[in-house]
Amino acid sequence: MFIMNRIRICHLTSVHPRYDVRIFFKECKYLTDNYNVYLVVADRQGDEETDKIHIIDVGKSSSRLKRVLFTSGLIYRKAIDLNCSIYHFHDPELIFIGFVLIMLGKKVIYDVHEDVPQQIKSKNYYNILIRKSASVFLGRAENYYAPKFSAVITATEFISKRFEQLNHLTTAVRNFPILSEFKTDHINEHRENRICYIGGISVQRGINELIKIFDNQNDFSLELAGEIESKEIAEKINSISPVRIKYHGVINRKKIQELIGMSKIGLVILHPTPNHLNSLPTKMFEYMAGGIPVIASDFPLWKRIIEDNNCGICVNPFDLNAILKAIRFFIDNEIERARMGANGKIAVINKYQWEKEVIKLHDIYRILA
Repeated sequence: MFIMNRIRICHLTSVHPRYDVRIFFKECKYLTDNYNVYLVVADRQGDEETDKIHIIDVGKSSSRLKRVLFTSGLIYRKAIDLNCSIYHFHDPELIFIGFVLIMLGKKVIYDVHEDVPQQIKSKNYYNILIRKSASVFLGRAENYYAPKFSAVITATEFISKRFEQLNHLTTAVRNFPILSEFKTDHINEHRENRICYIGGISVQRGINELIKIFDNQNDFSLELAGEIESKEIAEKINSISPVRIKYHGVINRKKIQELIGMSKIGLVILHPTPNHLNSLPTKMFEYMAGGIPVIASDFPLWKRIIEDNNCGICVNPFDLNAILKAIRFFIDNEIERARMGANGKIAVINKYQWEKEVIKLHDIYRILA
């Protein structure tokens, strides 16, 4: 229920689902104590009010092109109808909408989840010329409009460094785990030799390497969850015995906690694309919060986090023998597995929890309000 005389704020997304972890669980829910919160989405699931958040659905487009051309207009009209004081948008395709809202005297926050120009370069399903052109266009659009927004929030310090040159009110609000979600009652002390990977499932996120490893093993299995990028990958996964690779689909927050709690190791073996190299993958920190050791790609940033906290092993993501060796090390060494898992949990408590990170989000809103 909304409280009279409170400032009305509105989050806008044309791309993300209504229960996106960063948007819904980490930002909107944590703002409801101080603001009346609206969330405008485009997922064709209808309007609803939940957890003190009023969700408004403008309907889902049948293609990316229609989404860019038409859905953004529908979101703009809903935003205007709501007449909020602060608007907080999450997709680069809504940049112009954000600018129009600024021109109408509203406070507008641009939430940069990814290094978009670099991310586009890595989308191999697009023609290389299209990728290059789109990357340059979006990079220039961000450079032009970012200084005009009231504030810019980014998901990593690396992205912040770019936007700090464009907007003086730029803050990195990192996607660390919600610590309260990872309680000891989610941990199964009698875990079998299960290893989990949770997140987007694609070639660039290492699924082919994982299939090759687990399709040839009988003494441990892969628990896989997340959205599959293509039909071809889904067919590959379905062709393998569920005893070796069990696909759980796209799962909710509770199931994520349960899956981590039943696993001995968490995997985040992504390829070294420009967008991955400086990312802070949410699932890596959620594995740590769940008290299990991590096997991760040996990117300098990730290696520094994992080795400094002594909570896992970093490997070349293309080296199947190195990945297999790391898995066997943790399977065969219960004491080291428990020690590194505990180290990761301590690191999240001390440094990598959302409950501390959200303070920066509240500070931005207080400045604008």
